[in-house]
Amino acid sequence: MFTVLLGAALPLIDFFIVNVALPTIEHDLAAGPSLLELVVAGYGVSYAVLLVLGGRLGDLYGRRRLFLVGMAGFGLTSLACGLAPDAWTLVGARVAQGAAAALMMPQVLATIQATTTGQRRARAMSLYGATAGLAMVAGQILGGVLVAADIADTGWRAIFLVNVPVALIGLVLAARSVPSTRAANPAPVDVPGTLLLAVALLTLLAPLTEGRAAGWPLWTWVALAVFPLAAVAFYLVELRADRQGRTPLLPPSLLALTSLRRGLALVLPFSIGFSGFMFAVAVALQQGLGLGAIAAGMALVPMAVTFFVASLAGPRLVVRYGARIVTAGGVLQAVGVAVLALTVWHGWPDLGIVDLLPGVALAGFGQGLQLPVIIRIVLSEVPTDRAGVGSGVMVTMQQSALALGVATLGSLFLSLVSSAGMRQALTVTLLVQLGLIALTTLLSLRLPRTVR
Repeated sequence: MFTVLLGAALPLIDFFIVNVALPTIEHDLAAGPSLLELVVAGYGVSYAVLLVLGGRLGDLYGRRRLFLVGMAGFGLTSLACGLAPDAWTLVGARVAQGAAAALMMPQVLATIQATTTGQRRARAMSLYGATAGLAMVAGQILGGVLVAADIADTGWRAIFLVNVPVALIGLVLAARSVPSTRAANPAPVDVPGTLLLAVALLTLLAPLTEGRAAGWPLWTWVALAVFPLAAVAFYLVELRADRQGRTPLLPPSLLALTSLRRGLALVLPFSIGFSGFMFAVAVALQQGLGLGAIAAGMALVPMAVTFFVASLAGPRLVVRYGARIVTAGGVLQAVGVAVLALTVWHGWPDLGIVDLLPGVALAGFGQGLQLPVIIRIVLSEVPTDRAGVGSGVMVTMQQSALALGVATLGSLFLSLVSSAGMRQALTVTLLVQLGLIALTTLLSLRLPRTVR
């Protein structure tokens, strides 16, 4: 469990770890806003596009083997990021790093699904959910600490180089402890489905991420126009393959599982709001309040602590109260974000870490009651022989939503900064996230009352 959870944490940490390092990267590599967004988006888009394919390859060739390949690739591409001589090389290395993460990450949930049952699976899924949430917060904290520490005069490069020894440790542990599993009847790779999914995600995420910084050139509008066509074509191709008895990349028949369908509906707004919040807070604390990288990261420590506490309590509460614990978590998160918005509006710019603590801590506790339980619900009815596909679907939705959150809420925040100022920009972004939390809370009422 420790080894596979390490594989789950690394990709999520590296999605968020760059947020507090962007100002330093901009200074050292003379990178403009467009290239900086590509450093974030290049990783997120390649990760999201290839996740389901990674899950399918694990079913086909063995999850342990793909986990090892992904871990090795992640270490090598992290080294390339840390040694990048210019901004474009860094962008290319980040794209490759996202691809390596996409090979590794789906094997984690698939291995858990294939090797555990009953209470052991419930405990393992809770640990995975807690790890995923903590990794997203810890990434930003760790990024601030490493940039400020400036180990061996490496500056921002340390946020990538630190992955190399961790990946080596992960390889040794995985070779010794991760069991070898694969689908009983593995299906061949769905080439048309893979290509159409890649086109759909690229034509949505790329223009939304780069559009604002690039001034919304013609290609962004063309790509957005292509997106619905690609999405419909993908669905029709997958539906036809499913009805013909073949195994498509994303089988529409999986959506017949009520827990998966309704759980995924929560993953989308939850993840969009979370990633947009983390990006906006990182920029506001450094550029608005003038905090250093380490202070900006440490401001989120209360969120990590309360998330961890809530995620430990979650499994016991679920046994007693079922899926309503997700609803309660949404309400608590909403109160925390509302407190934070009021604090920013009335206290800006004379705010310190202590002023932000109540809102950040309460929001983290609410998130900790939601995410582990949602993940457990999404995968609760997925058959073991479809574990790779099911985990690929869930993680693709989560990662696409995280990238979409940076693209949409991040762009909204940066646009408002230039036109209305930092206080208004951060307050509006928090209010938008509050709306997404309200949507998540309402959708949670449709979850099955009993969690398997």
